[in-house]
Amino acid sequence: MFDFIQFDAAFWSFVVAITLLTVTPGVDTLLVIRNTSRGGLRDGVLTSLAICAGLFVHALVSSAGISLILLQSAWAFSALKLVGAGYLIWLGIKSLKSARRARGLNVDVSVTRQQVSCWLPLREGFLSNVLNPKTVVFYMAFLPQFIAPTDPAVLKSLWLAGVHFVIANLWQISVALMVGGAGRWLARPRVACWMEGITGSVMVLLGARLALGR
Repeated sequence: MFDFIQFDAAFWSFVVAITLLTVTPGVDTLLVIRNTSRGGLRDGVLTSLAICAGLFVHALVSSAGISLILLQSAWAFSALKLVGAGYLIWLGIKSLKSARRARGLNVDVSVTRQQVSCWLPLREGFLSNVLNPKTVVFYMAFLPQFIAPTDPAVLKSLWLAGVHFVIANLWQISVALMVGGAGRWLARPRVACWMEGITGSVMVLLGARLALGR
């Protein structure tokens, strides 16, 4: 039943390629940094887990051929692209508003971190990944290279997504630990203001570029 799981040259090529792509700075890493600086290590880890959970959705979409439908239907793909871009811009605006509120505050560093529900980083991470059309296109183009005609497409796609899940979490949680280790420094109002402002600006720019198809 699980004959498709083979640790051959193709598998290790997949591991190398997906690792290089994972550690390349992008929206996922940025969101982990943003949420860790906002709510601490817990929020960073939850964000990472939620982001990577979205990979299984893309694997199913890719294996079922829905991605192909999206690519062939201009209006459907454009709609998905705009939804994903809008969500990134919304997250960025939230960060910019938070930075504006924090500017000029002089409070003790022990209380500057925001205590939010654990569902917030989970929701933000999951939606950020699932609504990113670039991940749909990537999985549609990338996974078939490692799926043989005789392999069960759905199971093999989920298996590869599982490998990606582990690698991405190792990287993103390491990032959260590095950010969390600087907790007291990051918790200072002025530093928190700059972090929120920078990440918010980058998210808005990424969302705008995605919406414009660049």
